[in-house]
Amino acid sequence: MSTYMAKKETIERKWYVIDAAGKPLGRTAAAVATILRGKHRPEFTPHVDCGEFVIVINAAKAVLTGRKLDQKYYRRHSGYIGGLKEVKYRTLMSTRPEMAMTLAVKGMLPKNSIGRSAITRLKVYAGASHKHEAQQPTPYEVV
Repeated sequence: MSTYMAKKETIERKWYVIDAAGKPLGRTAAAVATILRGKHRPEFTPHVDCGEFVIVINAAKAVLTGRKLDQKYYRRHSGYIGGLKEVKYRTLMSTRPEMAMTLAVKGMLPKNSIGRSAITRLKVYAGASHKHEAQQPTPYEVV
C-alpha cells in the first residue's frame, strides 16, 4: 500500500470563522496557524500547501495573560542607525489589534513559501462583523 500524497490542484479549501473574544491571543493564534497550515486534515502533506481560509473576528477582545500588556513589546527596525521602534502591546492592542493577531499567527507559520502563501488566507477583523458571508464560513471553537 502506498502513502497518499495530496496535490495542490485537488485541495478543496473551506472557510472557518474563529471568535477571539475572551480567549488568549497565543492560544487563538496557535489554532489559526494549525488550520492555515492544514495540519487538522487527515490528508495533510508537509510539502504541499493544503490549508484552509480563516476569518478571525473580535481580535480587539482577545486577552493577553499575565503582565504581557505592559511587558511585551512589538519591535521593528528601519535598518538605519537609531531606527528601532518599540510599541507596548497595550498600545498595539488598543490601536491595531488586527496586526497583533496577524503577527502572532505569522510567527507560528513556517518561514518558507508555504508560510507566505498561508498568511494570505488569514482575514482578521477587530469587530464582530466581517465581509465574507458569501463564502459561508463554518464556526470553529478554540479550546
